[in-house]
Amino acid sequence: MTFDLTFIGHIETPYQSLDECPNNIQADGPLCAIVLDPRFAEGLLGLEAGQTILVLYWLEGVDRNLLVQRRGGRCEESPRGVFALRSPHRPNPIATARVQIEAITNGRITVRGMDCLNGTKLIDIKLDTK
Repeated sequence: MTFDLTFIGHIETPYQSLDECPNNIQADGPLCAIVLDPRFAEGLLGLEAGQTILVLYWLEGVDRNLLVQRRGGRCEESPRGVFALRSPHRPNPIATARVQIEAITNGRITVRGMDCLNGTKLIDIKLDTK
């Protein structure tokens, strides 16, 4: 079986290191940009400010073998399975975020409070219909 994944852009955040990066999405966090590769920008047609989107992105530099972890590395907490955590360290380092669109301009979606490093690769965007 083969699998083909196409990155459709990247995410711009103020975070350059994991130490700076928050552990979760922050609705009142800093402005961030979801930047589409120009060949995919037309796919934004129909999205508008105020809507909520689901963003899927690829986390790099993670340990893909950590199946049991402590939340935030806290020693005082009981270990949990990776699927019970938002940890970036997982078999398939795919992250999701539910964020509200602040603005859309020239293939860029402005949102707040993403929890990833600057330059993180973008997998997909979906309108949240909840």
